[in-house]
Order: sequence, then C-alpha cells, then structure tokens
Amino acid sequence: MNTTPVENRGRWGSNLGFILAAAGSAIGLGNIWGFPYKASQSGGAAFVLVYVLCVALLGIPIMFAELSIGRASEKSPVGAFKKLAPGSFWWLVGALGVLSGFAILSFYSVIAGWALGYIFKAVGGAFAGGVTLDESGSIFGAFTANKSMMILWTAAFFLLTILVVRGGIRGGIELASKILMPVFFALLIGLALRSMTLPGASEGFWFLFNADFHKLTPKIVLDALSQAFFSLSLGMGAMITYGSYLSRGQNLPRAGVIVALADTAIALLAGLMIFPALFSQGAEPAGSVGLVFVVLPTIFDTLPAGELFAVAFYILLVIAALTSSISLLEVVVSYFVDELKWSREKSTWLLGAACFALAVPSALSPNGFLGIMNKIFFDYALAIGALFICLFVGWRWKPAAAIDELSAEGTRFPGLKFWGFLVRYFCPLVVAIIIVMQAYTALRPAAG
Repeated sequence: MNTTPVENRGRWGSNLGFILAAAGSAIGLGNIWGFPYKASQSGGAAFVLVYVLCVALLGIPIMFAELSIGRASEKSPVGAFKKLAPGSFWWLVGALGVLSGFAILSFYSVIAGWALGYIFKAVGGAFAGGVTLDESGSIFGAFTANKSMMILWTAAFFLLTILVVRGGIRGGIELASKILMPVFFALLIGLALRSMTLPGASEGFWFLFNADFHKLTPKIVLDALSQAFFSLSLGMGAMITYGSYLSRGQNLPRAGVIVALADTAIALLAGLMIFPALFSQGAEPAGSVGLVFVVLPTIFDTLPAGELFAVAFYILLVIAALTSSISLLEVVVSYFVDELKWSREKSTWLLGAACFALAVPSALSPNGFLGIMNKIFFDYALAIGALFICLFVGWRWKPAAAIDELSAEGTRFPGLKFWGFLVRYFCPLVVAIIIVMQAYTALRPAAG
C-alpha cells in the first residue's frame, strides 16, 4: 500500500491525544512557580483577570496561527514556511523556532534534572525532621555544586525525553501524554485539595485571589502579557510541529481553546497547591526556583504525611518538565526527518546527544551560562519568533488562508473577522511592545 510522506511522518491517533500532548507542551515548570508568584505579588485576582484576557486576546490567536500553519503545510517549522511561502526568506522564522527549541531544551533539562534528583532526596528523607530556610538553602547549594551529579541528573532526564520521542507520534509522544497527563492532573488536584484543607490555608487562598486593582501598573500588565505568551509554548515552533500531525477531520479551534484553558487552570491549581501550604506554616512566599527547591522543603515535614507530599510534588514537577521537553525535542527532530530525510531513530539519538552536550555548561554553571541562555531565548527569541509568525499569517499568507484551514471539514469558527484583526494588527503590536520593554528593562540598569 502506498503511503504519503505525511503518513510516514505520523499522525495523532485521536483528538484527545493531540490535546493532551499540546497541553503537556504548554504546561511546564513555569506554571508551577511563575504564575502563582506573579499573581500573588501583582494584585491577586486582578492579575488573574488581566492574564485571562491576555490569553484570550494574544495567546489563543497566536496558537491558532501556529496550528493552522502546521496543519496546512504538514511540515516541520522550516518546511512549513518553505511550502506556504516558496522562494522567500520566511523559512528563517521556522529555523529560529528550531534553534530556540534546541537551545531551550539544553538549559530546561538542567532544571528538570534538579527536580528528578529531588524526588530521590524526598524518598531518602532529606527533609524529614524539619529543615530551616538556611539549611534548605545549603542543601540546594550543595546539590547544585556537585557537578558530576548535575551532569548525571541532566543526562537521566534527557534519556527519558529521548525514549519518548524516538517512539514516534502515536507510539511515543501520544502514548506518553495519555499516561503522564492524567497522572499529572491527579497529583496536582490531590495536592491542591490537601493543601487547601490545612489549618490557616485560607490565608494563602486570600493572598492569591484577593483582587487589589491598586497594584496593577503598566509593568504588571506587561508581566501578565508575557506570562500568557510564554506559558502557551508560542514562538518556538512546537504548535506548528504538533499541528502538522493533525488530520483535517480534527477540530483545530476547539482543541486550541481547550489547551489554553487547561494551561490557565493548571496555573491556578498550582497556586492553590503552593500558597495555602506556605501560609499554613507561616512561610514567606518566594519566586522562581527558590520557591520549590528552597522554601517548600522547609514545610514538608510540618505537613501531615509530609514525606509523601514531597515525593508527589517533585514527581509532578518532573512530569510537567518532561511533557514540555518532549515537544522541544520533537521540533528539532521533525526538521531533520522532514528536511534532511534522517530516520526518527537516528535523529532522536544524535540530536538528543548534541543537545545534552550543550546542556553541560548550564549544568556546570547554573548562575552563569544557564542564566544567559534563559535570557536570550525565553526573553527574546520566542517573542521575535511569535512576532514574525503573526506578520506571516497577517500579511504574507493572509488571514483568509488561515481561516480556511481553521474551518476545514465544516468546523465552526465564530469571530473570524475579529481573529483576523487580532493576528494582523493587535498581536504583532503587543508582542513588539513586549520585546521593546524587555530590551529596555535589560538595558536600563546598564545605562544607570
């Protein structure tokens, strides 16, 4: 039986499989600590309201743009732009996505390796008997200072990622997503419910959701825009790649909305898991990695069944990281499979090994090289990629062509003209503002 190249690439076996995989790509480590902390420090429910509006007006339109490019072309990010805009330089936008996915995976895997290592610390009772904030900070400092173990944990996480991606779309990514995402949801809901029933937990709930509109400033609104944008894995080619494996019989707009809603719900649940637990023990909130690797270990022993809570929490972190890393590696693998005609087996192992080699400097210098990579790619490369995706759909490919793809097989897509306006004018303008403001913030201290 003859098969098309697309069939050889693979397809999602079901709409549910795609939704779980795409949601897994969007739901990452940043959902667990980034969103709750920003919300709590930026007006609580007021920030949440702004964030939801940003997801609706920025995140979902750009996600639709990426998914429509992917399914219309049935190619990797580079091949997608080559097919839809032949003979032009638009393929460089896809190349930026592939490069971003490769680079982000290299340092993202280091932090994921920390979470993997902390599972074994929790199992071994490292936090049993109680630890102070200083002691917890010392434990984390000693952990990251052990360079050989940092490389080992990073390698172990890469191996997990490679084993999933080499299995292909249905037998690897979709199968893993159908197993990992329900486990993730069950763990998160269970931990959130347990946290909210602790004595004094209502203070954490109030801290997160009390609407203080006086705290809303232009900078905080910009933070909400950035969080909505980056949380959905936009600008790195992941949604183009995942969209390329969709059949035309699958409802693309509905799937995109579900992914965005799931991502937002997870961020809120993460806040309901973390802050009630912190306030029940009188601990101070903190942001970034310090929240999960330094602050939370100080309260595990004070919680009922605290050791179990600790183990479950770090397993949840690893799952969140793994479902995102799978999509990052798949972006790069799809390029080599499509454009260079490599086999999936060869592409996955060689690219995984190459990315691990790039990860070593981040593992050895978490406060140096890792920070630089994070700044370059999270703060700039993804935003630049998303900006050009909007410009491509809005002005080169045109919204009408994307709408045809979004409406394939009679799919109802309300608000077509409004979406066209957003992706052509509003989204590029907002993303451009994000890029300029990030550059201004980065240069301002140096100028001072």
